[in-house]
Amino acid sequence: MPNKLTWDNFEDIALSLYEKFPDLDPTHIRFTDLHKWITELADFGDDPLKSNEAKLERIQMLWLEEFQDNS
Repeated sequence: MPNKLTWDNFEDIALSLYEKFPDLDPTHIRFTDLHKWITELADFGDDPLKSNEAKLERIQMLWLEEFQDNS
């Protein structure tokens, strides 16, 4: 069984979000939605309560980089 994503897999989470929502500009989403979408990823397997604003912001910025690189 492959390893599940955790809150510390910033790049992998950002890439998964980009693949799931390729046309969505990550700067236009709320952290509450971001948190929900991360915890709903098929490969995510960490405790939803272990997130924090810094982790969400880092994931959002990496997702933004992916979005901009592919736009």
